[in-house]
Amino acid sequence: MNRPIRRVAVLAGLMFFALLLNASYLVVFRDASLDADPRNRRTRDAEFAMQRGAILVGNTPIAQTTPNEGRFKFKRTYADGPLWAPVTGYYSYDYAQTGLESSYNTQLSGTDDSQFFGRVMDTLTSEQPVGASLQTTLDSRAQRAASDALGNRTGAVVALDYRTGAVKALVSKPSYDPNALASTDLAAAREAWTELNSDTSRPLTNRATKEVYPPGSTFKLVTAAAALEDGMAPDTSVDSPASLTLPLSNTKLTNEVNCGGATTTLDRALQTSCNTAFANIGLDLGDEKLREQAQKFGFDSALEGDLSPAVSRFPESPDQPQLAMSSIGQFDVAASPLQMAVVAGAIANDGQVMQPYLVQDVRNPDLSRLSSNDGKKLERAMKADNAQALQQMMVNVVEQGTGSRAGVPGTRVGGKTGTAQTSPERPPYAWFIGFAEDPDVAIAVFIEDAQVQRSDIAGGRLAGPVFKAVVEALK
Repeated sequence: MNRPIRRVAVLAGLMFFALLLNASYLVVFRDASLDADPRNRRTRDAEFAMQRGAILVGNTPIAQTTPNEGRFKFKRTYADGPLWAPVTGYYSYDYAQTGLESSYNTQLSGTDDSQFFGRVMDTLTSEQPVGASLQTTLDSRAQRAASDALGNRTGAVVALDYRTGAVKALVSKPSYDPNALASTDLAAAREAWTELNSDTSRPLTNRATKEVYPPGSTFKLVTAAAALEDGMAPDTSVDSPASLTLPLSNTKLTNEVNCGGATTTLDRALQTSCNTAFANIGLDLGDEKLREQAQKFGFDSALEGDLSPAVSRFPESPDQPQLAMSSIGQFDVAASPLQMAVVAGAIANDGQVMQPYLVQDVRNPDLSRLSSNDGKKLERAMKADNAQALQQMMVNVVEQGTGSRAGVPGTRVGGKTGTAQTSPERPPYAWFIGFAEDPDVAIAVFIEDAQVQRSDIAGGRLAGPVFKAVVEALK
């Protein structure tokens, strides 16, 4: 009789031990991920019952929590929602969070490990818990100027302080109003979600950071950087025929403009955006040197920081024709506007790549600092003297070449235009990337749909004035 009882007792003990082990594992190892799971309604109910921290531009909240009547004690509201939506994202009961609402969700909701002591004190003093606030790096003048200059065209603008990596403007068009998704009327929020997702213009897409596109001739800056690092100089002569038959094929690459003859200098090739010259440079360098240079600027790896951007890419094993096209930013080269702003910024910063970031400080309700960001160095993309030579080449593009519409009187401006071919079914993309001094800013302007005739699309003509408007707003 005792033996069966002992067996049952041992089995029950083992099952109880397994239950305790599983519970301990969930608490120790999976607690954070389960709390963050968007399907966890218990966590969301708790978050909607507390005052979430604000997101600030200067002293102005662009996202904050206000008292609410009904099922939820608070609701999230967004000032000038469509302007700042690419930055804030949305905070929704059914659809979780995006943007800064997502990347800083635990701090904003007051549940981060760094806020443990504050939560204990709130419990002991019976105070209503309040989440931390985010002080962004954004400049409202630059943001509005970029948005206004881009107008109703589909595209994006990214501006950053190239000395630190602090983002000054981040615009994506078309945009949306996050208030509709943050509504505590859940039926209305679901209707807004359905409408936004069925919109063929894809307003929920963050074109500034989350999408990659052919960078076109703006990538010639990367090719020029590789050439300078390999020993070339701005006055080095390069072959620039009117047309170039790509190796191993009958395909001819032509130039949009007269490059100045069968040979030209590297400097002049950049000014005229000479396709055949840069294709020849890329073929001479080889794919390994070109890829290594692109990777130093941030291609093929996720840029660190709080933006969580899409990974820009350089093709892994291009053949010779593909390498020639990759050298001018075509074939399978793809980059986000953020990545191209980083390229321009690194050149302006004497070759040093800085980590781009959106949040300067995370602060407790008593304004004590939880964390801060003062800029972080990533790769060194170029030697300082080569970067300075390329800076002057970019200045020459604006003063003597294809980038004249980006010029700002009284300010040293350097840049590069780009018109990226995609497919015969859709118009080319228009790009302009560059830098200014005083204000020390690097900017990428990308226009996906210019809403003009295909023949009128050119980076300098369309994107250059947007660049100029942002620089002037910051002066």
